[in-house]
Amino acid sequence: MKKIIINILFILFSINSYSQREITQRELHEATVASFETLKELLAIPNDANFPEDIEKNITWVESNMAALGFTTQRLDTETVPLVLANYKTEKPDQKTIMYYFHIDGQPVDPQFWFQDDPYQAVLKEQIEGEGWVDIHWNKLTTEDINPDWRIYARSASDDKSPFVMFLTVMKLIEEKGETLPFNLKVILDFEEEKGSPRLAGAVDKNKEVLAADMLLIFDGPKHISNKPTITFGARGITTVSIKVHGPTFPLHSGHYGNYAPNPALRLAQLLSSMKDEDGRVTIPGFYDGVVIDDATKAILAKVPDDENEFRVKLGIGNIDKVGANYQEAIQYPSLNIRGMGAGWIGSEARTIVPATATAEIDIRLVPETPAQRQVDLVKQHIVDLGYLVLDRKPTSKERFQNPKICQFTNSRAYNAFRTDFDSPIGNMVYNALKTEFVEEPIRVRILGGSVPISPFIQTLGVPAVIIPLVNSDNNQHSPNENLRVGNYFDGVRTFKGLLLNEK
Repeated sequence: MKKIIINILFILFSINSYSQREITQRELHEATVASFETLKELLAIPNDANFPEDIEKNITWVESNMAALGFTTQRLDTETVPLVLANYKTEKPDQKTIMYYFHIDGQPVDPQFWFQDDPYQAVLKEQIEGEGWVDIHWNKLTTEDINPDWRIYARSASDDKSPFVMFLTVMKLIEEKGETLPFNLKVILDFEEEKGSPRLAGAVDKNKEVLAADMLLIFDGPKHISNKPTITFGARGITTVSIKVHGPTFPLHSGHYGNYAPNPALRLAQLLSSMKDEDGRVTIPGFYDGVVIDDATKAILAKVPDDENEFRVKLGIGNIDKVGANYQEAIQYPSLNIRGMGAGWIGSEARTIVPATATAEIDIRLVPETPAQRQVDLVKQHIVDLGYLVLDRKPTSKERFQNPKICQFTNSRAYNAFRTDFDSPIGNMVYNALKTEFVEEPIRVRILGGSVPISPFIQTLGVPAVIIPLVNSDNNQHSPNENLRVGNYFDGVRTFKGLLLNEK
C-alpha cells in the first residue's frame, strides 16, 4: 500500500512539474514581443562580409548571447572570418545530434535606395491605402493589438538575422522553464554566406569531427507564397560560365569594315540562340540526361498550392518556357540562364564600330542528376562543335589569323545540388513537428529553385538536410527595403518551439 501511495505521489509530482515547465502559448507570445528589442539590437550591427571589422562585432554578439543560454562556442578559423560552432550543454551519447545552420552576414547596402535614413536601424511600417508603407512607432510592437501584416524594414531583417533571433527566443524560454531537449544540439553560424560561403567547405573538411551530426536543419529563404508552414527538401546547385567571342584586335569603323570584319556581337547572339529552342528548352545534347519526372514525382509536385496565373501576373509574363508543365516541374531540371551581355557601347555613348569582343555571362542551375562539371563540359563541347577554337585566355595573333571563330571560355567555382527524400527520418521529424505545432499540413517543396552555398557542407559531412524557410516571400531580400512581416516572426518562434521540443 505504501508503495502504491508513493507511486501515485510521484505521478502527481511529475504532472505538476510538467505543467509548471510546459511553455504555454501566452508565454511564447510574451517572449516573442520581448525579443523584438533583441532583433533590433542585432540588426543595428552592420554585417556586410566585405568589412571584416563589422563581422567581428556580429561574431562577438553571437558568442555572448549564446553563452548566456548555456551554449559553449568555438571559432572555426578560415583565411578570412571564422565560422562559429556552438554546442548546447552536455552531449548525450544515446541521443541523435541535430545541427542548425544560420548565416548572420547580409548583402551590401546602398542607402540612397532605401526609404529610411539607415538601412541597419530597424523601422516598423504599416501599409496605408493610398500612402504605401508608412513609418509607425516601434513601441507598437509591445501592445496587445499587434497587426501581423506590419513590416520591420532593415538589412537582414529577413535574410537571415530574424530566424536566428527567433531561435534564441525559444532557447531562452527553454532555459527559464527548465525544459530538456530530446536531442543533442549543435549550431553552425556562417558569416560569408552572401559571398557564396567560399571557405565553408574547406573549414568543414578540417573540422569534420566536431561538426559531426545525424541531420542538418537550414533556416534560410522565404516560405511558400501562401505563407503556410513550409519545408524544402533540397536546393539546386549553381555554376557560372563566361563566354567571350573575339573579333578584330580592336574596334573597327563600321563604315570602312562593316560587311568585311565579322561582328563578334552577332556571332555571340547566334551562338547563344543555338543553345535553346523557341520554347526555352536547352538543345545541347545530354543537358537534361538523368532527370525523370515520373507520375509519383508529379503527384508530389502537384500538392504545392501554386497559382500559375498569379505567378504570371506577378512576373508580368504572357507565357512560360516549356521545360516543365508548371513552376514546380520547371525547377526539377537544370537551367541555362543568360544573366548578362556586353559588346561595344550603347545609349548616349553608342558608336559606329564593329566591336572587338562580345561577352555573355551565364549561370547554370543544377539538380542532383546533373553535376556541375558535366554541365559545363557539355556547354563547352557545344561551342567546339560549332567550329570555335575554345581558349581559357586571350588568343595570340597567330591563333587569330588561323582560326575563323575564337571563343574565350572560363568557368567559376561551383557547388552541386542536394535533395532529401520526403519519407526520411529528418523529413518525418520536421513534418510531424510542424504539423503538430500548427495543426495543419505543411507544404513540402521537393527542391528550391535557387541555390544555397552550403551544399558542400552537406556533401562533405554526408548528412541529410532540409531547409525550413520562415520569412515572407515578398521580403525584398538582397534588395533595398528588405523587410520582415511581423506575423512571420511570431510563426517562426512557434516553429522553433515545435522543432526544439518535438520528440518524434
